Amino acid sequence: MKRYAVVLGSSGGIGEAVSRQLAADGWSLYLHYNRNESRALELKRALLEKHPDGDFQIIHSDFTKLDGAQKLAEQVGHVQAVVVALGQSMLKLLTDTNSSDMDALWRVHMQNPALFISLVSPQLRSHPVSYILFIGSIWGNTGAAGEVMYSAVKGAQHAFVKAYAKEAAYTGTRVNAIAPGWIETEMNEELSIDDKQLVIDQIPLQSTGHPEQVADLASFLVSGKADYMTGEILKLNGGWYI
Repeated sequence: MKRYAVVLGSSGGIGEAVSRQLAADGWSLYLHYNRNESRALELKRALLEKHPDGDFQIIHSDFTKLDGAQKLAEQVGHVQAVVVALGQSMLKLLTDTNSSDMDALWRVHMQNPALFISLVSPQLRSHPVSYILFIGSIWGNTGAAGEVMYSAVKGAQHAFVKAYAKEAAYTGTRVNAIAPGWIETEMNEELSIDDKQLVIDQIPLQSTGHPEQVADLASFLVSGKADYMTGEILKLNGGWYI
């Protein structure tokens, strides 16, 4: 029987890398996207070409909307894993951040993912072992000036993981998160070369990370080889924050 995972944000840099790795591991996938339909379609085409025995479906839902989770839940079935890899960031001082900005961040990163997990929890519980994995952030651990509200919602994701891991453990669901540092994706292309070098100078390994490295850790966490682990926030940042 096929194993189905939902990748929220599959058209983003990390979400795409996670999708490609999980497909290679034998998972069939629901590939969620919001704005980038062409990239989602290209990802589906590439996965079908490389893994013809898999089942890969693209599904659309706007998580900035109140009904985003409900619409998504209506499109999936037999779910055994949920990977939350949504990538909406916000580089703004708090004094420049309005209530609409705050609402959008909260819905995308926390409210709709949590509601979606709640709605598909009967599907997760139907499996002896199931998985929920959040792609959090280093800023959810330590916070970032200029990204206060983004740091806040990522911190909320980390708190959700710790709390829900305890609640879901009795039904066999493992709940964990990866907190990446600087990963080379479109989200980080806004910064100048000089600003990027300032960051690299602070990283002990003297390099930034790549989406495939996040995907490798995600693969391990849903592989069955980490099943005695739940409620953990795993740092993946080259030693930048320990």
